[in-house]
Amino acid sequence: MRVVKKKLRIKENGDRRRVGEICLVPESLDDLWHLKHVIDTGDLVYSLTYRRLDEATDKLRPDKVDKKPVRLGLRTDGIEFHKFSRRLRIKGMIEEGPETELGAYHTFNIEPGVELSIVKDWKEHQLKRIREAEKAVASPDVLLVTIEEGEAVAGIVRQYGVDELFSIRYGSGKGMERAEGSKREFFDELARQVKNSFQATNAEALIIAGPGFIKDDFVSFLKERDAELAKRTRLEQASSIGISGFLEVLKRGAVDRLKREERLTKEVTLLDRLMAEISKEEGGKAVYGKVGVRKALEYGAVETLLVSDAKLMKACGEEEEKEEEEIEWMLEEAERQGGDVIIFSTEFEPGKRLNALGGIAAILRFGIKPF
Repeated sequence: MRVVKKKLRIKENGDRRRVGEICLVPESLDDLWHLKHVIDTGDLVYSLTYRRLDEATDKLRPDKVDKKPVRLGLRTDGIEFHKFSRRLRIKGMIEEGPETELGAYHTFNIEPGVELSIVKDWKEHQLKRIREAEKAVASPDVLLVTIEEGEAVAGIVRQYGVDELFSIRYGSGKGMERAEGSKREFFDELARQVKNSFQATNAEALIIAGPGFIKDDFVSFLKERDAELAKRTRLEQASSIGISGFLEVLKRGAVDRLKREERLTKEVTLLDRLMAEISKEEGGKAVYGKVGVRKALEYGAVETLLVSDAKLMKACGEEEEKEEEEIEWMLEEAERQGGDVIIFSTEFEPGKRLNALGGIAAILRFGIKPF
């Protein structure tokens, strides 16, 4: 996520929330998913779109009117995330724009690379989500190595593609098939450069791709040479190496899958830790449900607050709005006390399990008395 500008101010009535405009550009499918959980019904959203504008004319049969670019502001009443078409559909009534368009309904089709502005009362968890999405883009975290017999090319995944880091050529493919010593020397040199690049770029994961079985052989070698790095490694198929190989891996969605796996692994680990603490006979360092979490916050005991995205959806009734305000306070208070806040997606199993516990829970710095 790329934030273009931000104009926020504290609400004058003493509310801790901020109000104002954030202009941003989603740069990936993940960013569109984040926006689905940031934009609420009733928000004012601006973007450039195309409309057929009515113009005065003396002709009895006016010429066909082409669509023209125009910046509109919609008061949203519906948001749909379309994963397979890679777009976010934002529906609403036109509130800002040409006079002839006011009051009409329109739909923005937001794709990666399309700029939009959101004007609203911002909740802290929404601002946090944008900060995390922005940070994820700014920190490349996947190293990609394409390999075939006697040759390898490595690069670091950026938001716009892959920047080549180094290449190695070691003898010929046929010669290496006959000489295991040459193959091991090649693997030694490649492993050394991969490890150096992994550390220098602060990468979090490694993808090994290429044709044939050479990639499998290198991963087996890596398990012997550096078991920790091997744990962070994924295998992918590619018909070539270098730039074309990089593009093939990206088109297959390997990097996006890896990032989702990393996030899912983190959520599973946290939830397993939570359940282990809850199951302890004398009560461990964990609580769940609004009552338990509120008490833990009053003690200043929350280390990590876990909340499902379903708990953060726009509420309708008076009781639901009160609960929404309470959850919002808990998120802000946990961060104020230096705790981490992790939002779980209910599309995946850990989020569903958390929902079964009331949608909110906390891992504690220290145990507190049962209530």
